[in-house]
Amino acid sequence: MRLLAAGLLLVAPLCAAFYLPGLAPVSFCEEGKETEGCKSLIELFVNRLDSVESVLPYEYDAFDFCQDTEEKRPSENLGQVLFGERIASSPYKFTFNKAETCKKVCTRSYDPENNVDKNKLAFLKKGMQLNYQHHWIIDNMPVTWCYDVEDGQKYCNPGFPIGCFVTPDGRVKDACVINSEFNKKNTFYLFNHVDITIMYHKGKDENWPDARLVMARLRPQSYKHTDENNLSCEGPPMEIPGEFNSKLNLIYTYSVTFEEKNNIKWASRWDYILESMPHTNIQWFSIMNSLVIVLFLSGMVAMIILRTLHKDIARYNQIDSSEDAQEEFGWKLVHGDVFRPPRKGMLLSVFLGQGTQIFIMTFITLFLACLGFLSPANRGALMTCAVVLWVLLGTPAGYVSARMYKTFRGEKWKTNVLLTALLCPGIVFADFFIMNLILWVKGSSAAIPFGTLVAILAMWFGISVPLTFVGAYFGFKEKPIEHPVRTNQIPRQIPEQSFFTKPLPGIIMGGILPFGCIFIQLFFILNSIWSHQMYYMFGFLFLVFIILLITCSEATVLLCYFHLCAEDYHWWWRSFLTSSFTAVYLFIYAVHYFFSKLQITGTASTILYFGYTLIMVLIFFLFTGTIGFFACFWFVSKIYSVVKVD
Repeated sequence: MRLLAAGLLLVAPLCAAFYLPGLAPVSFCEEGKETEGCKSLIELFVNRLDSVESVLPYEYDAFDFCQDTEEKRPSENLGQVLFGERIASSPYKFTFNKAETCKKVCTRSYDPENNVDKNKLAFLKKGMQLNYQHHWIIDNMPVTWCYDVEDGQKYCNPGFPIGCFVTPDGRVKDACVINSEFNKKNTFYLFNHVDITIMYHKGKDENWPDARLVMARLRPQSYKHTDENNLSCEGPPMEIPGEFNSKLNLIYTYSVTFEEKNNIKWASRWDYILESMPHTNIQWFSIMNSLVIVLFLSGMVAMIILRTLHKDIARYNQIDSSEDAQEEFGWKLVHGDVFRPPRKGMLLSVFLGQGTQIFIMTFITLFLACLGFLSPANRGALMTCAVVLWVLLGTPAGYVSARMYKTFRGEKWKTNVLLTALLCPGIVFADFFIMNLILWVKGSSAAIPFGTLVAILAMWFGISVPLTFVGAYFGFKEKPIEHPVRTNQIPRQIPEQSFFTKPLPGIIMGGILPFGCIFIQLFFILNSIWSHQMYYMFGFLFLVFIILLITCSEATVLLCYFHLCAEDYHWWWRSFLTSSFTAVYLFIYAVHYFFSKLQITGTASTILYFGYTLIMVLIFFLFTGTIGFFACFWFVSKIYSVVKVD
């Protein structure tokens, strides 16, 4: 896996050594030569149709395409259901190594006087107008449409459009640019024919005599078939006028050819799709950009710890006389108040518990993705893994929340446990439920079935909540975290602060550097979610994740030190909010991405975009805030433990 190995960096080579469950190779042979481990029938499966102009995906059956008489639906995992994938069998069936030319699949007829026909055709036209894309699958591999882009590069798209539209003012939209015959105003052009090329690898020298499929490509075409008994797949394109006032017959056809391609191994058959995405150089630029920020921050932190702090501690520890003690200044002055419990300690402890749960979930998911377990070939695996891990990690959430709440001298432990188990997941579920209602009203395939919603609720209340209770039980049994210095009974007055040491400017500045590390990677993640591009660079993402951890920690520690030197000891909430403010920049970037990069139209799609974005922002807020808080907590405990206090 040459390119993938580069993308997944050091750990990726491990993933080439074994087959993942459900992803073992399938062997094919010619008709009449079938054996137990080899079959001749190649089935084409269809997935949901989606568009960059709409957040609403639709099932293949929602459009009036050719249906399989004996429709089969492979079992889908939780991740596929949550992402709205709906895979079904299709009437496109081929025999291995048997070429077909212009073979009819089905005919669809539309009568303008029949309201059902009018609605079906109107929905098909809407699909072409919004550039909805088919996603076909052969042997668990996307059937790609490859075409030339600038600089002689070839781009392979794992989807192809239903058709295209020429506007009433003659503007050629989307895929209509590929054919000069698509030029009639206010006309839709349907891609009712596909030329499919299936490439295979014969393993004569590799201890398996049969063939394995390594590539499936197609070229969408538009032909106006006049005689369905004498099909030629030539001539003018299939036009559907904007005004539907006469009977219309749509004949769907296909041609298929086979090619032997022994230079492509089965294990690296996804590479040609990934290689067509020229992002690797940008990724390295992103990593270098992030590393420069990390080095800058590390240098600042090292300078403070090695020089300033070292001098401070040496000076503070040399003071013996009470006269000298009166001249104390800086962070030692607030030693009697620095561990005073924060206001709203309940909410902070709940956020920390949830943030710990999200942090461990993200770390394990990305690590497994790096090892190749959650590759694009294993559909829905990433989301399934994340949800299952989140459910099973209720115990750390309960433990951290309870232990921190006890450290804050809180006494309402029942409220703490219930809020940890229900507050943030409840907000996410409520948002998700509202989004689901919109999808359900619109008839989208992304609407989660009622049974799946019940299953998610059962996982939450049946597994996650009890595990949170177990974690909280152990957290409350532990002693509170001991602080290195005692807290005074009377709070110290905080002196007047300069503009830069006031809470808000510090919090706003604190989020800039961590966001600077991730914004390039964020562009590719948003592309994979909203522009339906494949995301596979988990090695880069894991590196950026580690860099984000370091940056959040260092930025928070740095600002925390400056505030303590200014004799402001309210650091608990500030340390959480300093790094979690990165989530606000994430939201601002998502708004910018929506208006500058996406072509989404319609109120429902806009609400869905921002609804899902808010879930991402909340998760990121908890995750980054928790990292910053614990880094700062460790730093403050460390510096006050090495200074002599009377």
